Amino acid sequence: MSEKKRSSFGGSVGFVLAAAGSAVGLGNIWRFPYLAAKDNGGLFILIYIILALTFGFTLLTTEVAIGRKTKQSPLTAYGKINKKFKGIGTIATLVPTIILPYYCAIGGWVLKYLADFATGKGVAAAQDGYFTGFITHEYLPIITMLIFMVLTAAVVFGGVNKGIEKLSRVLMPILLFLIIGISIYSLTLTHTDADGTVRTGLDGLKVYLIPNFKGITVKDFFVTLMDAMGQLFFSISVAMGIMVAYGSYVSDDTNLVKSINRIEIFDTVVALLAGLMIVPSVFVFMGTEGMAAGPSLMFISLPKVFGAMGGAGRFIGFVFFLMVAFAAVTSSVSVMEAIVSSIMDRFNLSRTKSAIIVLVYAIVVGVIVCLGYNKLYFEFKLPNGAVAQILDILDYISNNIFMPLVALLTCILIGWVAKPKTVIEEATKNGEKFSRKGLYIVMIKFVVPILICILLLQAFGIF
Repeated sequence: MSEKKRSSFGGSVGFVLAAAGSAVGLGNIWRFPYLAAKDNGGLFILIYIILALTFGFTLLTTEVAIGRKTKQSPLTAYGKINKKFKGIGTIATLVPTIILPYYCAIGGWVLKYLADFATGKGVAAAQDGYFTGFITHEYLPIITMLIFMVLTAAVVFGGVNKGIEKLSRVLMPILLFLIIGISIYSLTLTHTDADGTVRTGLDGLKVYLIPNFKGITVKDFFVTLMDAMGQLFFSISVAMGIMVAYGSYVSDDTNLVKSINRIEIFDTVVALLAGLMIVPSVFVFMGTEGMAAGPSLMFISLPKVFGAMGGAGRFIGFVFFLMVAFAAVTSSVSVMEAIVSSIMDRFNLSRTKSAIIVLVYAIVVGVIVCLGYNKLYFEFKLPNGAVAQILDILDYISNNIFMPLVALLTCILIGWVAKPKTVIEEATKNGEKFSRKGLYIVMIKFVVPILICILLLQAFGIF
Protein backbone atom coordinates (compact mmCIF):
# COMPACT_ATOMS: atom_id res chain seq x y z
CA MET A 1 0.00 0.00 0.00
CA SER A 2 1.24 3.47 -0.71
CA GLU A 3 1.54 5.98 2.10
CA LYS A 4 -0.92 8.32 0.37
CA LYS A 5 -3.67 5.75 0.54
CA ARG A 6 -2.91 4.70 4.12
CA SER A 7 -5.67 5.35 6.64
CA SER A 8 -4.97 7.41 9.73
CA PHE A 9 -6.55 8.34 13.03
CA GLY A 10 -8.57 11.56 13.03
CA GLY A 11 -6.40 13.04 15.78
CA SER A 12 -4.35 12.32 18.89
CA VAL A 13 -7.47 11.67 20.99
CA GLY A 14 -8.62 8.97 18.58
CA PHE A 15 -5.18 7.35 18.66
CA VAL A 16 -4.93 7.47 22.47
CA LEU A 17 -8.41 5.99 22.94
CA ALA A 18 -7.79 3.25 20.35
CA ALA A 19 -4.42 2.36 21.88
CA ALA A 20 -5.92 2.43 25.38
CA GLY A 21 -8.78 0.27 24.13
CA SER A 22 -6.25 -2.26 22.91
CA ALA A 23 -4.38 -2.15 26.21
CA VAL A 24 -7.47 -2.41 28.43
CA GLY A 25 -8.61 -5.96 27.86
CA LEU A 26 -9.02 -9.31 29.56
CA GLY A 27 -5.38 -9.26 30.68
CA ASN A 28 -5.98 -6.13 32.73
CA ILE A 29 -9.35 -7.14 34.10
CA TRP A 30 -8.68 -10.69 35.24
CA ARG A 31 -4.90 -11.15 35.18
CA PHE A 32 -3.88 -7.95 36.97
CA PRO A 33 -6.18 -8.46 40.01
CA TYR A 34 -5.12 -12.10 40.36
CA LEU A 35 -1.43 -11.22 40.29
CA ALA A 36 -1.93 -8.32 42.68
CA ALA A 37 -3.60 -10.64 45.18
CA LYS A 38 -1.00 -13.39 44.70
CA ASP A 39 2.03 -11.10 44.91
CA ASN A 40 1.33 -9.19 48.12
CA GLY A 41 -0.92 -6.47 46.71
CA GLY A 42 0.82 -3.21 47.41
CA LEU A 43 4.29 -4.56 46.58
CA PHE A 44 3.11 -5.80 43.17
CA ILE A 45 1.41 -2.47 42.46
CA LEU A 46 4.48 -0.45 43.45
CA ILE A 47 6.74 -2.54 41.20
CA TYR A 48 4.18 -2.45 38.39
CA ILE A 49 3.94 1.35 38.42
CA ILE A 50 7.75 1.72 38.41
CA LEU A 51 8.02 -0.72 35.50
CA ALA A 52 5.19 0.99 33.61
CA LEU A 53 7.07 4.30 33.77
CA THR A 54 10.36 2.73 32.65
CA PHE A 55 10.13 -0.70 30.99
CA GLY A 56 6.64 -0.18 29.53
CA PHE A 57 7.34 3.40 28.45
CA THR A 58 10.45 2.24 26.56
CA LEU A 59 8.75 -0.52 24.58
CA LEU A 60 5.60 1.50 23.91
CA THR A 61 7.55 4.52 22.63
CA THR A 62 9.74 2.30 20.46
CA GLU A 63 6.91 0.44 18.75
CA VAL A 64 4.70 3.48 18.10
CA ALA A 65 7.70 5.40 16.72
CA ILE A 66 8.68 2.49 14.43
CA GLY A 67 5.11 2.37 13.12
CA ARG A 68 4.86 6.09 12.43
CA LYS A 69 8.36 6.36 10.95
CA THR A 70 7.88 3.51 8.47
CA LYS A 71 4.09 3.89 7.89
CA GLN A 72 4.07 0.11 7.77
CA SER A 73 2.39 -2.76 9.60
CA PRO A 74 4.49 -4.96 11.96
CA LEU A 75 5.22 -7.56 9.25
CA THR A 76 7.11 -5.07 7.09
CA ALA A 77 8.03 -2.20 9.46
CA TYR A 78 11.11 -3.73 11.08
CA GLY A 79 12.65 -4.51 7.68
CA LYS A 80 12.29 -0.83 6.77
CA ILE A 81 14.47 0.08 9.77
CA ASN A 82 17.08 -2.57 8.92
CA LYS A 83 16.71 -5.32 6.28
CA LYS A 84 18.60 -7.85 8.41
CA PHE A 85 15.96 -7.53 11.14
CA LYS A 86 12.84 -8.08 9.02
CA GLY A 87 12.41 -11.43 10.78
CA ILE A 88 11.21 -9.54 13.87
CA GLY A 89 8.17 -8.54 11.85
CA THR A 90 7.36 -12.16 11.10
CA ILE A 91 7.50 -13.15 14.79
CA ALA A 92 5.61 -9.98 15.81
CA THR A 93 2.83 -10.87 13.36
CA LEU A 94 2.73 -14.47 14.55
CA VAL A 95 1.84 -13.27 18.07
CA PRO A 96 -1.58 -11.74 17.23
CA THR A 97 -2.16 -14.57 14.72
CA ILE A 98 -1.83 -17.08 17.57
CA ILE A 99 -3.73 -14.95 20.09
CA LEU A 100 -6.82 -13.98 18.01
CA PRO A 101 -8.59 -17.38 17.87
CA TYR A 102 -8.29 -18.19 21.57
CA TYR A 103 -8.97 -14.60 22.62
CA CYS A 104 -12.26 -14.77 20.70
CA ALA A 105 -13.04 -18.08 22.39
CA ILE A 106 -12.62 -16.42 25.81
CA GLY A 107 -14.59 -13.42 24.54
CA GLY A 108 -17.37 -15.89 23.76
CA TRP A 109 -17.31 -17.06 27.37
CA VAL A 110 -17.81 -13.45 28.47
CA LEU A 111 -20.81 -13.08 26.15
CA LYS A 112 -22.31 -16.28 27.61
CA TYR A 113 -22.08 -14.94 31.17
CA LEU A 114 -23.35 -11.53 30.04
CA ALA A 115 -26.42 -13.25 28.56
CA ASP A 116 -26.87 -15.30 31.75
CA PHE A 117 -26.94 -12.25 34.01
CA ALA A 118 -29.10 -10.32 31.53
CA THR A 119 -31.73 -13.08 31.52
CA GLY A 120 -31.77 -13.75 35.27
CA LYS A 121 -29.62 -16.90 35.20
CA GLY A 122 -26.88 -15.39 37.36
CA VAL A 123 -27.69 -17.73 40.26
CA ALA A 124 -27.20 -20.77 38.03
CA ALA A 125 -23.91 -19.32 36.73
CA ALA A 126 -22.61 -19.21 40.31
CA GLN A 127 -23.15 -22.94 40.90
CA ASP A 128 -20.22 -25.35 41.15
CA GLY A 129 -19.46 -27.02 37.83
CA TYR A 130 -21.39 -24.47 35.73
CA PHE A 131 -18.31 -23.06 33.98
CA THR A 132 -16.81 -26.50 33.36
CA GLY A 133 -20.14 -27.72 32.03
CA PHE A 134 -20.28 -24.82 29.59
CA ILE A 135 -16.74 -24.97 28.15
CA THR A 136 -16.96 -28.77 27.76
CA HIS A 137 -20.25 -28.52 25.85
CA GLU A 138 -19.80 -29.50 22.20
CA TYR A 139 -21.57 -26.58 20.51
CA LEU A 140 -22.30 -23.65 22.86
CA PRO A 141 -18.69 -22.36 23.19
CA ILE A 142 -18.33 -22.47 19.39
CA ILE A 143 -21.52 -20.44 18.94
CA THR A 144 -20.47 -17.76 21.46
CA MET A 145 -16.98 -17.65 19.95
CA LEU A 146 -18.45 -17.06 16.48
CA ILE A 147 -20.69 -14.25 17.75
CA PHE A 148 -17.74 -12.53 19.43
CA MET A 149 -15.58 -12.99 16.34
CA VAL A 150 -18.24 -11.44 14.07
CA LEU A 151 -18.46 -8.41 16.41
CA THR A 152 -14.68 -8.03 16.21
CA ALA A 153 -14.53 -8.44 12.45
CA ALA A 154 -17.35 -5.95 11.87
CA VAL A 155 -15.27 -3.20 13.48
CA VAL A 156 -12.11 -4.14 11.57
CA PHE A 157 -14.01 -4.22 8.25
CA GLY A 158 -15.05 -0.63 9.03
CA GLY A 159 -11.43 0.50 8.89
CA VAL A 160 -9.41 2.88 11.05
CA ASN A 161 -11.71 5.93 11.16
CA LYS A 162 -15.18 4.44 10.79
CA GLY A 163 -14.37 1.24 12.67
CA ILE A 164 -11.59 1.30 15.26
CA GLU A 165 -11.54 5.00 16.16
CA LYS A 166 -15.34 5.33 16.22
CA LEU A 167 -15.73 2.28 18.48
CA SER A 168 -12.99 3.49 20.85
CA ARG A 169 -14.45 6.99 21.19
CA VAL A 170 -17.78 5.49 22.29
CA LEU A 171 -16.76 2.47 24.35
CA MET A 172 -13.71 3.71 26.27
CA PRO A 173 -15.50 6.48 28.23
CA ILE A 174 -18.37 4.07 29.01
CA LEU A 175 -15.89 1.40 30.07
CA LEU A 176 -14.09 3.80 32.42
CA PHE A 177 -17.40 4.94 33.92
CA LEU A 178 -18.50 1.34 34.59
CA ILE A 179 -15.16 0.37 36.14
CA ILE A 180 -15.22 3.38 38.49
CA GLY A 181 -18.84 2.65 39.47
CA ILE A 182 -18.19 -1.01 40.32
CA SER A 183 -14.95 -0.09 42.14
CA ILE A 184 -16.79 2.33 44.43
CA TYR A 185 -19.55 -0.22 45.05
CA SER A 186 -17.04 -2.96 45.96
CA LEU A 187 -15.69 -0.78 48.79
CA THR A 188 -19.15 -0.56 50.41
CA LEU A 189 -19.60 -4.33 50.71
CA THR A 190 -19.64 -6.23 54.01
CA HIS A 191 -20.08 -9.92 54.82
CA THR A 192 -20.26 -12.02 58.00
CA ASP A 193 -19.08 -15.64 57.87
CA ALA A 194 -20.81 -18.46 59.73
CA ASP A 195 -18.15 -18.22 62.46
CA GLY A 196 -18.91 -14.53 62.97
CA THR A 197 -15.89 -13.18 61.07
CA VAL A 198 -16.74 -9.86 59.43
CA ARG A 199 -14.97 -8.72 56.27
CA THR A 200 -15.56 -5.41 54.53
CA GLY A 201 -14.62 -3.88 51.20
CA LEU A 202 -12.23 -1.53 52.99
CA ASP A 203 -10.46 -4.57 54.50
CA GLY A 204 -10.07 -5.87 50.96
CA LEU A 205 -8.73 -2.47 49.88
CA LYS A 206 -5.98 -2.75 52.50
CA VAL A 207 -5.08 -6.24 51.27
CA TYR A 208 -4.91 -4.82 47.74
CA LEU A 209 -2.94 -1.61 48.33
CA ILE A 210 -0.81 -1.91 51.47
CA PRO A 211 2.47 -3.85 51.01
CA ASN A 212 3.21 -6.45 53.65
CA PHE A 213 6.95 -7.05 53.73
CA LYS A 214 6.77 -9.53 56.58
CA GLY A 215 8.38 -12.79 55.51
CA ILE A 216 9.22 -11.50 52.01
CA THR A 217 12.29 -13.29 50.63
CA VAL A 218 14.53 -12.31 47.73
CA LYS A 219 12.88 -15.08 45.71
CA ASP A 220 9.40 -13.70 46.48
CA PHE A 221 10.49 -10.23 45.38
CA PHE A 222 11.96 -11.62 42.17
CA VAL A 223 8.76 -13.57 41.37
CA THR A 224 6.71 -10.39 41.90
CA LEU A 225 9.08 -8.45 39.62
CA MET A 226 8.78 -11.04 36.84
CA ASP A 227 4.98 -11.24 37.22
CA ALA A 228 4.67 -7.45 37.00
CA MET A 229 6.91 -7.35 33.93
CA GLY A 230 4.98 -10.15 32.23
CA GLN A 231 1.74 -8.32 32.97
CA LEU A 232 3.05 -5.19 31.24
CA PHE A 233 3.17 -6.99 27.90
CA PHE A 234 -0.58 -7.56 28.21
CA SER A 235 -1.34 -4.18 29.73
CA ILE A 236 0.23 -1.97 27.10
CA SER A 237 -0.13 -4.35 24.12
CA VAL A 238 3.57 -4.33 23.22
CA ALA A 239 5.59 -7.06 21.46
CA MET A 240 2.55 -8.24 19.51
CA GLY A 241 2.64 -5.87 16.54
CA ILE A 242 -0.42 -3.89 17.67
CA MET A 243 1.33 -0.66 18.63
CA VAL A 244 3.43 -0.73 15.46
CA ALA A 245 0.22 -1.04 13.41
CA TYR A 246 -1.52 1.73 15.37
CA GLY A 247 1.61 3.89 15.20
CA SER A 248 1.53 3.62 11.40
CA TYR A 249 -1.90 5.31 11.45
CA VAL A 250 -0.68 8.27 13.55
CA SER A 251 -0.23 11.51 11.61
CA ASP A 252 3.19 13.16 11.51
CA ASP A 253 2.01 16.27 13.33
CA THR A 254 0.75 14.33 16.39
CA ASN A 255 2.74 14.88 19.59
CA LEU A 256 3.95 11.31 20.05
CA VAL A 257 5.50 11.82 23.50
CA LYS A 258 2.36 13.39 24.95
CA SER A 259 0.11 10.72 23.40
CA ILE A 260 2.25 7.88 24.80
CA ASN A 261 2.20 9.49 28.25
CA ARG A 262 -1.60 9.59 28.08
CA ILE A 263 -1.79 5.92 27.07
CA GLU A 264 0.50 5.00 30.00
CA ILE A 265 -1.65 6.93 32.46
CA PHE A 266 -4.97 5.63 31.11
CA ASP A 267 -3.84 2.03 31.10
CA THR A 268 -2.24 2.13 34.57
CA VAL A 269 -5.30 3.80 36.10
CA VAL A 270 -7.65 1.23 34.55
CA ALA A 271 -5.42 -1.67 35.66
CA LEU A 272 -5.42 -0.34 39.24
CA LEU A 273 -9.19 0.21 39.11
CA ALA A 274 -9.70 -3.33 37.79
CA GLY A 275 -7.96 -4.61 40.89
CA LEU A 276 -9.94 -2.22 43.07
CA MET A 277 -13.12 -3.49 41.44
CA ILE A 278 -12.36 -7.19 41.94
CA VAL A 279 -9.99 -7.76 44.90
CA PRO A 280 -12.11 -6.13 47.68
CA SER A 281 -15.36 -7.79 46.52
CA VAL A 282 -13.83 -11.27 46.22
CA PHE A 283 -12.05 -10.79 49.57
CA VAL A 284 -15.30 -9.82 51.30
CA PHE A 285 -17.17 -12.98 50.30
CA MET A 286 -14.41 -15.54 49.69
CA GLY A 287 -11.26 -14.33 51.43
CA THR A 288 -7.89 -14.36 49.69
CA GLU A 289 -8.41 -18.00 48.66
CA GLY A 290 -11.02 -16.83 46.16
CA MET A 291 -8.35 -15.14 44.06
CA ALA A 292 -7.51 -18.09 41.83
CA ALA A 293 -5.68 -17.74 38.52
CA GLY A 294 -7.03 -17.40 35.00
CA PRO A 295 -10.60 -18.27 34.03
CA SER A 296 -11.60 -19.46 37.51
CA LEU A 297 -11.39 -15.91 38.90
CA MET A 298 -13.78 -14.34 36.40
CA PHE A 299 -16.03 -17.27 35.61
CA ILE A 300 -16.18 -19.10 38.97
CA SER A 301 -15.20 -16.80 41.86
CA LEU A 302 -16.90 -13.60 40.68
CA PRO A 303 -20.29 -15.16 39.81
CA LYS A 304 -20.30 -16.60 43.36
CA VAL A 305 -19.57 -13.10 44.68
CA PHE A 306 -22.46 -11.64 42.65
CA GLY A 307 -24.70 -14.45 43.91
CA ALA A 308 -23.77 -13.63 47.51
CA MET A 309 -24.78 -9.99 46.96
CA GLY A 310 -28.44 -10.95 46.77
CA GLY A 311 -30.80 -8.92 44.58
CA ALA A 312 -28.15 -6.36 43.63
CA GLY A 313 -25.87 -9.15 42.44
CA ARG A 314 -27.83 -9.76 39.25
CA PHE A 315 -27.55 -6.13 38.16
CA ILE A 316 -23.90 -5.75 39.25
CA GLY A 317 -23.05 -9.01 37.48
CA PHE A 318 -24.71 -7.83 34.29
CA VAL A 319 -22.88 -4.46 34.40
CA PHE A 320 -19.58 -6.20 35.15
CA PHE A 321 -19.78 -8.63 32.23
CA LEU A 322 -21.01 -5.84 29.95
CA MET A 323 -17.91 -3.87 30.88
CA VAL A 324 -15.67 -6.92 30.35
CA ALA A 325 -17.31 -7.52 26.94
CA PHE A 326 -16.54 -3.91 25.93
CA ALA A 327 -12.92 -4.31 27.03
CA ALA A 328 -12.57 -7.67 25.27
CA VAL A 329 -13.94 -6.35 21.96
CA THR A 330 -11.67 -3.26 21.87
CA SER A 331 -8.67 -5.53 22.51
CA SER A 332 -9.62 -8.24 20.02
CA VAL A 333 -10.17 -5.56 17.37
CA SER A 334 -6.57 -4.38 17.84
CA VAL A 335 -5.28 -7.96 17.69
CA MET A 336 -7.14 -8.63 14.42
CA GLU A 337 -6.10 -5.24 12.99
CA ALA A 338 -2.40 -6.08 13.50
CA ILE A 339 -2.81 -9.14 11.27
CA VAL A 340 -5.07 -7.48 8.70
CA SER A 341 -2.77 -4.47 8.29
CA SER A 342 0.21 -6.81 7.80
CA ILE A 343 -1.55 -8.70 5.01
CA MET A 344 -2.60 -5.41 3.38
CA ASP A 345 0.97 -4.07 3.37
CA ARG A 346 2.76 -7.30 2.47
CA PHE A 347 0.45 -8.55 -0.29
CA ASN A 348 -1.12 -5.24 -1.38
CA LEU A 349 -4.63 -6.57 -0.80
CA SER A 350 -7.69 -4.51 0.09
CA ARG A 351 -8.89 -4.25 3.69
CA THR A 352 -11.98 -6.31 2.88
CA LYS A 353 -10.07 -9.22 1.33
CA SER A 354 -7.45 -9.18 4.08
CA ALA A 355 -10.10 -9.15 6.81
CA ILE A 356 -11.98 -12.05 5.18
CA ILE A 357 -8.79 -14.14 5.07
CA VAL A 358 -8.08 -13.46 8.75
CA LEU A 359 -11.70 -14.11 9.74
CA VAL A 360 -11.81 -17.51 8.00
CA TYR A 361 -8.50 -18.52 9.62
CA ALA A 362 -9.63 -17.34 13.06
CA ILE A 363 -12.92 -19.25 12.82
CA VAL A 364 -11.18 -22.52 11.89
CA VAL A 365 -8.58 -22.29 14.68
CA GLY A 366 -11.17 -20.88 17.11
CA VAL A 367 -13.33 -23.98 16.62
CA ILE A 368 -10.29 -26.18 17.32
CA VAL A 369 -9.61 -24.20 20.53
CA CYS A 370 -13.21 -24.70 21.68
CA LEU A 371 -13.03 -28.44 20.94
CA GLY A 372 -9.88 -28.57 23.06
CA TYR A 373 -12.12 -28.82 26.12
CA ASN A 374 -14.11 -31.81 24.88
CA LYS A 375 -13.47 -33.85 21.71
CA LEU A 376 -9.82 -32.75 21.36
CA TYR A 377 -9.01 -32.66 25.08
CA PHE A 378 -5.52 -33.73 26.20
CA GLU A 379 -3.01 -32.69 28.84
CA PHE A 380 0.49 -31.48 28.07
CA LYS A 381 3.17 -30.42 30.56
CA LEU A 382 4.80 -27.10 29.63
CA PRO A 383 8.49 -26.30 30.30
CA ASN A 384 7.46 -24.04 33.20
CA GLY A 385 5.69 -26.97 34.86
CA ALA A 386 2.09 -25.98 34.08
CA VAL A 387 -0.32 -28.62 32.72
CA ALA A 388 -1.97 -27.35 29.54
CA GLN A 389 -4.38 -28.09 26.71
CA ILE A 390 -4.80 -26.33 23.33
CA LEU A 391 -5.72 -22.84 24.60
CA ASP A 392 -2.99 -22.89 27.27
CA ILE A 393 -0.35 -24.05 24.76
CA LEU A 394 -1.21 -21.23 22.33
CA ASP A 395 -1.17 -18.75 25.22
CA TYR A 396 2.23 -20.03 26.41
CA ILE A 397 3.84 -19.88 22.95
CA SER A 398 2.59 -16.35 22.22
CA ASN A 399 2.96 -14.75 25.65
CA ASN A 400 5.89 -16.57 27.26
CA ILE A 401 8.14 -17.08 24.25
CA PHE A 402 7.32 -14.97 21.18
CA MET A 403 6.41 -11.71 22.94
CA PRO A 404 9.60 -11.52 25.06
CA LEU A 405 11.59 -12.57 21.98
CA VAL A 406 10.09 -9.76 19.88
CA ALA A 407 10.82 -7.25 22.67
CA LEU A 408 14.41 -8.48 23.04
CA LEU A 409 15.16 -8.33 19.29
CA THR A 410 13.53 -4.87 19.09
CA CYS A 411 15.86 -3.67 21.87
CA ILE A 412 18.87 -5.03 19.96
CA LEU A 413 17.70 -3.37 16.72
CA ILE A 414 16.98 0.06 18.22
CA GLY A 415 19.48 0.02 21.10
CA TRP A 416 22.55 -1.21 19.23
CA VAL A 417 22.02 -1.37 15.44
CA ALA A 418 19.82 1.53 14.32
CA LYS A 419 20.63 3.34 17.61
CA PRO A 420 18.17 5.06 20.01
CA LYS A 421 18.33 8.28 17.96
CA THR A 422 16.06 6.54 15.38
CA VAL A 423 13.18 6.59 17.85
CA ILE A 424 14.13 9.83 19.61
CA GLU A 425 14.26 11.77 16.33
CA GLU A 426 10.87 10.39 15.29
CA ALA A 427 9.32 11.27 18.66
CA THR A 428 10.68 14.83 18.53
CA LYS A 429 10.35 15.54 14.79
CA ASN A 430 8.03 18.51 15.45
CA GLY A 431 10.24 20.02 18.13
CA GLU A 432 8.59 18.20 21.04
CA LYS A 433 10.48 17.80 24.30
CA PHE A 434 11.52 14.24 25.20
CA SER A 435 11.97 14.61 28.96
CA ARG A 436 12.85 10.93 29.54
CA LYS A 437 15.48 10.77 26.78
CA GLY A 438 18.32 9.67 29.06
CA LEU A 439 16.13 7.05 30.74
CA TYR A 440 15.00 5.77 27.35
CA ILE A 441 18.57 5.22 26.12
CA VAL A 442 19.65 3.33 29.24
CA MET A 443 16.48 1.20 29.24
CA ILE A 444 16.52 0.25 25.54
CA LYS A 445 20.23 -0.61 25.52
CA PHE A 446 20.75 -2.32 28.86
CA VAL A 447 17.96 -2.72 31.42
CA VAL A 448 15.07 -3.98 29.25
CA PRO A 449 17.17 -6.63 27.40
CA ILE A 450 18.53 -8.02 30.68
CA LEU A 451 15.06 -8.24 32.26
CA ILE A 452 13.62 -9.91 29.16
CA CYS A 453 16.41 -12.51 29.09
CA ILE A 454 15.56 -13.41 32.68
CA LEU A 455 11.86 -13.62 31.73
CA LEU A 456 12.68 -16.00 28.85
CA LEU A 457 14.79 -18.20 31.12
CA GLN A 458 11.89 -18.35 33.54
CA ALA A 459 9.48 -19.32 30.72
CA PHE A 460 11.68 -22.29 29.81
CA GLY A 461 11.87 -23.37 33.45
CA ILE A 462 15.61 -22.67 33.61
CA PHE A 463 15.50 -19.85 36.15
